[in-house]
Amino acid sequence: MTVFYFTATGNSLSVAKRIGGTLISIPLVIDSYNLHFSDDAIGVVFPVHWWNLPIMVRRFIDKASFEADYFFAIGTCGSLAGGEMVSLRNLAKKNGYCFDYAGHLLMLDNYLPAYDMGAQIEKLPRKLVAERIDKIVADINRRETVKAKANFGKRALTAIMGHVFKPGNNAKKYIVSGKCNRCGVCAQVCPANNIAVAENVSFCGHCEGCLACLHLCPQNALHLNNEKSDRRWRNPEVSLKEIIEANNRQR
Repeated sequence: MTVFYFTATGNSLSVAKRIGGTLISIPLVIDSYNLHFSDDAIGVVFPVHWWNLPIMVRRFIDKASFEADYFFAIGTCGSLAGGEMVSLRNLAKKNGYCFDYAGHLLMLDNYLPAYDMGAQIEKLPRKLVAERIDKIVADINRRETVKAKANFGKRALTAIMGHVFKPGNNAKKYIVSGKCNRCGVCAQVCPANNIAVAENVSFCGHCEGCLACLHLCPQNALHLNNEKSDRRWRNPEVSLKEIIEANNRQR
């Protein structure tokens, strides 16, 4: 079994680790010339961004080719899922295959302009994350089928959000405080290779909007004007070293 994943603060990587098999970070292979993969089962695990697929996940699914007897997809989200699994289904169909299992997992939402991380962390026990991961893993091991679907409202919301939230230059809004010691962690955890650190921290124009740089800065030196709090999050099942290994495209 091969599991492709996209992670920022470790939520999706923690799920991929629990599923097991050969784990492959999407940012590390997205620019590869040969993107053909085959295995008995192939899965993709990703965070839901604005009720849709992360930009890089869309690019990867559209660009790669796969051969497997069983395909599965898991989207991690903090509250409501949108129409991302329908988007995934349509991309797969265009490329000649379909996902047999499409599931969601409620975890912690790391979107700082909308959520206070302290409040999100307090809610986590009620989401029964470990138990629901166990259910997903059992479903996958039994090769269960759950088809991708979303009602009209969710599909409409996903389409609207796709027009409203366009990451791209979002990183230009990030504030670098005087706490910054130019350690370079922000650049190492950025899956889009969008950050350069020299005398200053500079941002390019292809931000994924994942907020890994803000959450994982050891000095808590990166901020947004409209963030709900300055508390940050990294999934406790995933180390900073693992996220750097998954996302660092500057090597």
